[in-house]
Amino acid sequence: MWSVAESAIEPGDVPISSPPPWPAAVRATLWWHRSTEQAKAIGPKGPVLPITIGMVVDYLESPVGPYREILASPVLRRPGGGLGALPRMSVPFIAVDSAASVHGGREHWSLPKVLAEFTGDVLAGSGAGGPDWTVQTQSEGRGPEFPIKGGLGFAQPVDGTLLLAGSKLTGKARYARVTVLSEGPTLSQWLKPGTHHGLQIVSGRMETGPATRLTT
Repeated sequence: MWSVAESAIEPGDVPISSPPPWPAAVRATLWWHRSTEQAKAIGPKGPVLPITIGMVVDYLESPVGPYREILASPVLRRPGGGLGALPRMSVPFIAVDSAASVHGGREHWSLPKVLAEFTGDVLAGSGAGGPDWTVQTQSEGRGPEFPIKGGLGFAQPVDGTLLLAGSKLTGKARYARVTVLSEGPTLSQWLKPGTHHGLQIVSGRMETGPATRLTT
């Protein structure tokens, strides 16, 4: 499964999760910055936009119960060529604190989920860590809340093809400044430490649908 070192751990036996769609109630902080050279080297290959996206998510409700998640995409895939009208993430790093969610991510969407420990509040100060990595975020919301309706798409490399899926989101958001500290075999090289532009999803309803395969 395509991943960086921090998500390369085989999960072992995990509870079987239900197939998509997965509806959920969420709170989250997202941030973005220009991709480093190391991020571009991770890829994926093909036409990309040099923008790195990271996020920490608190799933208040989901088909596998409440859980927390951190993920990051080194670059964004450019639209077109069967990928749709908007850029898509490709996610080589993703961790959660739910074994059933580990199964769901890997089985349904080829997302290399691993187990991690989480602390704090995703809309304030939060942390996530595994055996050899940590990410700490400080999210400072600024300005008024506003309604948001849209989605996030991703495209995961699988044996010469792409697995495409996406999440639809409605809720309330506000602009944020997000300070990030990352450590790990690869993370500190491409999930850039510092203070970045971001967005808080103060409250939201999300649904992640089934994946489809695109031959590249």
